[in-house]
Amino acid sequence: MPEHRRIGYNWHLRQVMAQRNLWKSTDLMPLLKARGISLSESQVWRLVTGTPERIPARTFAALCDILDCTPNELFEPVVEMRAATRVNAPAAGEDPLASRPETISHRVRIVEDDG
Repeated sequence: MPEHRRIGYNWHLRQVMAQRNLWKSTDLMPLLKARGISLSESQVWRLVTGTPERIPARTFAALCDILDCTPNELFEPVVEMRAATRVNAPAAGEDPLASRPETISHRVRIVEDDG
């Protein structure tokens, strides 16, 4: 059975900006504009303070150029969730109660009450 994984990512733009002494999202706007990326103040603010769901490749490349960093420094893929492994599960075709010694089975005979 293939492993099922949910992949997410961490966005480190704000931390990388701080390492380069860029403290405000408005400081990033003219640098992006000089590279042909025109974003509004609110778009740049969301890019810096949030985790973008989508980012155009040109914008991503411009950020790497501005901050003199690699994509790996801005974007870190992480595994958010893995499927549970089958611990102590019976194999296919195996009796599920056979692997549990604490399980006690009894035959019960039901009789009708005479009264």
